Amino acid sequence: MWLKQQYRSCRNLAFRGISVPDDLAGLSDIDPHEVSASEQGIAQQDIDALWGHAESIFESGMHPMVSMCVRRGGDVLLNRAIGYADGATHTQPRLASLETPVCLFSASKAVSAMLIHKLAEDGLIDLLNPISHYIPAFAVEGKAQITVHQLLSHRAGVPGIPDDVPIDLLFDHSAALELVCKQPGLHKDGRVLAYHAITGGFIQAELIRVVTGKTLNEYLDEVIRKPMGMKYFRYGLDSKDHAEVARNYSTGLPNLAVVDRQLVKILGVSVSEVVDISNTDAFLSAEIASANLYSTAEEASRFFQMLLQGGEWQGKRIFTPLTVNRAVREMGKPQFDRSLVMPMRYSAGMMLGMNPVGLYGPKTHYAFGHLGFSNIICWADPERDIAVSILTTGKPVIGNHLLSFAKLLNGISSTLKPCVDMEYIYSQVL
Repeated sequence: MWLKQQYRSCRNLAFRGISVPDDLAGLSDIDPHEVSASEQGIAQQDIDALWGHAESIFESGMHPMVSMCVRRGGDVLLNRAIGYADGATHTQPRLASLETPVCLFSASKAVSAMLIHKLAEDGLIDLLNPISHYIPAFAVEGKAQITVHQLLSHRAGVPGIPDDVPIDLLFDHSAALELVCKQPGLHKDGRVLAYHAITGGFIQAELIRVVTGKTLNEYLDEVIRKPMGMKYFRYGLDSKDHAEVARNYSTGLPNLAVVDRQLVKILGVSVSEVVDISNTDAFLSAEIASANLYSTAEEASRFFQMLLQGGEWQGKRIFTPLTVNRAVREMGKPQFDRSLVMPMRYSAGMMLGMNPVGLYGPKTHYAFGHLGFSNIICWADPERDIAVSILTTGKPVIGNHLLSFAKLLNGISSTLKPCVDMEYIYSQVL
């Protein structure tokens, strides 16, 4: 026991991890309404094994809180949380629960994209029209022909925020929008693929404002949050809910200089600064379409379950099946992304899975969803008929959690095997 404690102390020091007790009893919150795995033809021990991988991620010390929700065929097979919502480095931390909201960071983009697709569904915009048709100021610096569809697929040509811009600008929608509009585009025809970590969200929010007269949260409430009965699931939170939010933590090995420079290029500031900012009242209160939607794991899984069901939730039509199809349809073969410096496969708003292995594990060609900073993953896989969300609050780039995370994704793919003939589905007319 002494050796184990010494090892953990050295590991936590090296990886900037939190201290984790040997006994995890009392640190988990488990949904009593989880459906027996046998109802889906799956061994319960296999589902418990998935949670075991999630517990290992927590035990690594890299993530003070881990929450996870897995649906199969609409049934909630697993909905659990473990760890600390706040005070992870204090003697009396606040325990996490199923009702603890977590910032989705970039996974917010999947929701924002669907709001833009809803505008198109209702005939308020045409995705093939230039952004400048709705926001004339965007036309400058070679961006006049960039379309809304290219914005959704990270080809708008304005992927980053200049280094000399104060981060407080993100909390001022008008100023941030003006900055994005003034930036020169990477290519006038939108041929350059470069992930837009922050910038695209300000354009999306402005599109909503211009054509509906509503704020981002007002439109979200109308289209998704209220019809689907979400408690949180909004960009920023009311001040009364700030005390419930899970705190984010800087963990993991210090980043190599070359990695840190690339992350600053993508995020606008360093990782530690992002974490500090994310815990401020200003960030908690802001509406940032690309970065600060707050949700529980169950709510995030619920959203993707609705998309799996062709845009329907409990008898309510949220999106038409055609709208969902447009939003998750592959834009082309994997292509090198200049921001993420790796091959990526996108739809108009989603990050797509790949074969033989992709963002959502092995053999996930049909999966769609989005990653969030860092180790937040929300997705649906129609071939497996699953909707999954994994929410975490540590922000490591490199840490000793990576093997456990890989085991979790691999376990989901291997345990929840393909059960839908996608060739048949794709052959049908919507």
